[in-house]
Amino acid sequence: MENLRTFFDKPRVWLNGLLLALTAASTFVVGLGWSLSYVYADKLASDPPPALTGQAFRDPRILGLSALYVLVLLAILLAHEFGHYLTCRYYGLSATLPFFIPAPSLIGTLGAFIRIRSPIQRRQQLFDIGAAGPLAGFVLALPALVWGLAHSRVVPTIPRGEALVFGEPLLVKAIGAFLFSGIGPDKDIILHPVAFAGWVGILVTALNLLPLGQLDGGHILYAVFGPRSRRVSPFILAAFVVMAVFFSAGWIVWVLLILVLGLRHPRLMDEASPLSPARKAVAVLILVIFIVSFIPDPLKGYDLITLLRQIGLGI
Repeated sequence: MENLRTFFDKPRVWLNGLLLALTAASTFVVGLGWSLSYVYADKLASDPPPALTGQAFRDPRILGLSALYVLVLLAILLAHEFGHYLTCRYYGLSATLPFFIPAPSLIGTLGAFIRIRSPIQRRQQLFDIGAAGPLAGFVLALPALVWGLAHSRVVPTIPRGEALVFGEPLLVKAIGAFLFSGIGPDKDIILHPVAFAGWVGILVTALNLLPLGQLDGGHILYAVFGPRSRRVSPFILAAFVVMAVFFSAGWIVWVLLILVLGLRHPRLMDEASPLSPARKAVAVLILVIFIVSFIPDPLKGYDLITLLRQIGLGI
């Protein structure tokens, strides 16, 4: 693990660029599928849906929407990481450029990260660095979500066995209630690719704001409450287990990841110095953003109880 950290500590602009290009490629491929679903939403909702040939993926509309998905999603992720990076530069701290992680997932990436090479010694620095990323990403994700939802399509209900159903944070529920107030239960909403990119941005914001360890939320919590924040960790891990059972089995992965990376936050040089009233107000704003952005079941139907029933272990 230490060798891996040392590897990313050294300046490697070529690696940053290569990973960005690979992530753009992986998200473009994923975007093709979401764009196909959007463009041919009415046909896919028919019973039975028609077979779509490879020609569909050469449709200029699909290629354009997929490219738009890439641009919006990477812009949100870049804003998040550059929020951290530029704040580090403001305080004279050494940090790497963002490293993106391409992945053959439903999103096309596992996100991005920077390495902060200088120790953070002061509470205000820790707070500002931790808060800058989620705030910058959220500022771009919110308009993308609103615009994308406004351009999403309403189609007859698609059989649940043939469709992925995403969880909705309170923010999406509120926007959807305004935009789709007259839609009945016999209709489904097919997200515009930009709406999906915004949804991903909201999800990334919420995950980073989890109040644990070296996550942004862990930095913010420690900056606000100091060593007392460590008392929260066992309750958060217990909540992960509960959510894995009833909402999404993926939370087990988070439990394992946090246990490997560690729960304890490094101590600071000036833990006794108070945060300014302005920063405390921002902390409240960030808490609100976390509450309205958090999604306990990003992908519905994959909780442990349902999965165990599907493999015949009925619970």
